[in-house]
Amino acid sequence: MLQKILRIFTFAIGFAIGYQLVNASLTNIPAFAEFNATLSTSIGFPVLGGTIFGLISYFITPWLIKMTSLVNGWTQTALKAIPTQDIAVGVVGLILGLLIGSLISIALHRIPLVGGYLSPAVTLLLGYLGMSLMLSRKEEMTFLTGLFTRQSRAERGNFRSAKILDTSVIIDGRIIDICTAGFVEGVIVIPGFVLEELRHIADSSDALKRNRGRRGLDILNKMQKEAHVPVQIMEQDFEEIAEVDSKLVKLAKTIKGKIVTNDFNLNKICELQGVPVLNINELANAVKPIVLPGEELLAQIVKDGKETGQGVAYLDDGTMVVVEGGRRHIGDTIEVVVTSVLQTAAGRMIFAKPKFVEKVSGVR
Repeated sequence: MLQKILRIFTFAIGFAIGYQLVNASLTNIPAFAEFNATLSTSIGFPVLGGTIFGLISYFITPWLIKMTSLVNGWTQTALKAIPTQDIAVGVVGLILGLLIGSLISIALHRIPLVGGYLSPAVTLLLGYLGMSLMLSRKEEMTFLTGLFTRQSRAERGNFRSAKILDTSVIIDGRIIDICTAGFVEGVIVIPGFVLEELRHIADSSDALKRNRGRRGLDILNKMQKEAHVPVQIMEQDFEEIAEVDSKLVKLAKTIKGKIVTNDFNLNKICELQGVPVLNINELANAVKPIVLPGEELLAQIVKDGKETGQGVAYLDDGTMVVVEGGRRHIGDTIEVVVTSVLQTAAGRMIFAKPKFVEKVSGVR
C-alpha cells in the first residue's frame, strides 16, 4: 500500500516537473518565435511532457525505494560502529570548517577565471580539515563530549562485561547451567548472524545436524526464561565479512565484549587478535576434582587401552582413567591407585593401577 502511494506521489512530482520544463522550453525556442503566442495558449505539449516524466517517475519508484533501503542499511551499519561522541565532534568540526571556508570563498570568488572553481574546492577542503582536526583532538573537547557522557555511560553499562555466545557453546548447553549458578555477570549477547546459522543447522537435511540446531534454539528459549542474567539479541551484522567466526571477533571488538565458545580454533583466533575469550571446556577442566598420586578410586573398566594390557575407565565428570593391567577386568568395578596425572589440551588424564597389585608387590 505504501509503495502504491509513493508511486502516485512520484508520478505527480514527475508530471509537475515535466510540465514546467516543456512549457518553459517551448516558450523560449527562438525558431518558433512566430508560434509563441499559439504555444503559450496551448497546453497539449506541456501536458504530454508532464505525462512522460510522470510515467518515468512512476516506473522507477520501486528501484529508488530499493536503493534508498540499501543506502539506509549501509549507513546504519557503519554508524553503529562509531561512538556517538565521535559523530557529534565530527559534525561540529565539519560545520566550523564549512563556515570558515564560506568566508574565505567570498574573497576567492572575485579572482578572475579560477575564482568560481577555487572557492567551492577550498570550502570543501576546509570542511574536511575541520572534521579531521576535531576528531584528532576529541579527548580535549570535554565541553562537547560532556553532553554525551550520560548516554555513553548508559551504552557502556548495557554491554559492560558482555558475553557473546557462538554457535558451538549454545548447542553445548552448559552455558545455561553456568548462568543459573550465578557465575556469569553482565549481558548475554546473541548475535543475529549466530541465530541465522542455528536456523540453517536446524533446517539441515542431516538428522544429526538438525537435532543439534533445534537443541540450540531450545537452549536459547530456556535461557531467556530461566537465566538470571539479561539476554539480548543483537541484530548488528557485518555484511562485508563472510565467516561467522570473523563476525564474532569484529562484534567483540566493537562492543568491547568477551566471546564464549567451545571452538578451539576460534579460541586461538581471539588470542591472536587480542579479543577476550571464555572457553567452557577450560572452565570444566578447571573445576574438576583434583586427584593426587597415591589416592584410591573406584573405576569401572569399560574398554581396552592403546597399550597392551591397559584398561580404560571414566569418572563421573568424564575424566579418562588409564589402568595398567586393567584389560582383564573389563566390565568390573575395581579399586585403583593413582600413579600420575597428565593435563593436556583435551582435558585431564589419570594413570592408575589396580590396588591389589600394589599390595602383592609390597609383600614381595
